[in-house]
Amino acid sequence: MASLPSPAPTEGAGIPHSTLAGPFPVGEYAAALRRQLRGFKRVQLMGELVNLRPSRARVYFELRDAGGAIPCSAWRQDWEAMLARGGAAPAEGMQVLVAGGCDYYPGSATSSPGFSFAVRDLRIAGEGDLLARIERLRKQLDAEGLLDRQAQLARPVLPRSIGVITAEGGKARDDVLAALARRGWAGRLVWGFSPVQDRHAAPAIVRALGDLAAVAEVEVVIVARGGGSLADLLCFCDETLCRTVALLGIPVIASVGHHTDRTLLDDVAAVSCSTPTHAAEAAVGVDCRRARLEQA
Repeated sequence: MASLPSPAPTEGAGIPHSTLAGPFPVGEYAAALRRQLRGFKRVQLMGELVNLRPSRARVYFELRDAGGAIPCSAWRQDWEAMLARGGAAPAEGMQVLVAGGCDYYPGSATSSPGFSFAVRDLRIAGEGDLLARIERLRKQLDAEGLLDRQAQLARPVLPRSIGVITAEGGKARDDVLAALARRGWAGRLVWGFSPVQDRHAAPAIVRALGDLAAVAEVEVVIVARGGGSLADLLCFCDETLCRTVALLGIPVIASVGHHTDRTLLDDVAAVSCSTPTHAAEAAVGVDCRRARLEQA
């Protein structure tokens, strides 16, 4: 651990009755803080790259995940060498792996201080990296009992109101409408339109879930989108989103991707369906049109 600087020689300048050490000159304390942070073990981090800001001498960006964020920086020449090794330039919203350690610029009388994770190496995360991270989160949610909570909720066979979260104007929306029409269902649809891809999707879906849960008449919620790559569907493995769904008091029916796609949302939802059509059929458990004909 880095040693603290020597207290300032000024006698009687401290806060009366305080038992804390000091006072220390700001510059000396900042230098000690820098030594302490630079002494942290160098590690690899994985997260979503956002706010990429190249400058003449350095490249700045942030790494984020559901648990937090950390500012990162790299010297421009090191950054270009990393890109040359990796063969592809990372872009906003990509999942990346970085290697490096903590650094701190102590500032001066005329410049502001700054903390960053000093990046020495970087590569774009491959599918194996993403799958491993998803599996770790799945095990964590399972250990907390969050994979079964939704399945224990009672689902109405014939809901009067259904909430639907999907992209406005997307094919999933049309599929849900067509399937409900074939069922002859005449209830109320409450839409929660949201992006269903990129880094804005998970927070937007969480907000839509909250809005729909606040509508007293909504008895079940469908979350739907079509197929895509693992990167396209990664927002449906977001930890905050999955925890929100698991703890929601309304049953959620997930329909994300195609038959072979599986996200963490599928694991925490009350029901997982392979297509938006099947999700609509699961939400309305009876063929209303046939039932009316049989009663006629």
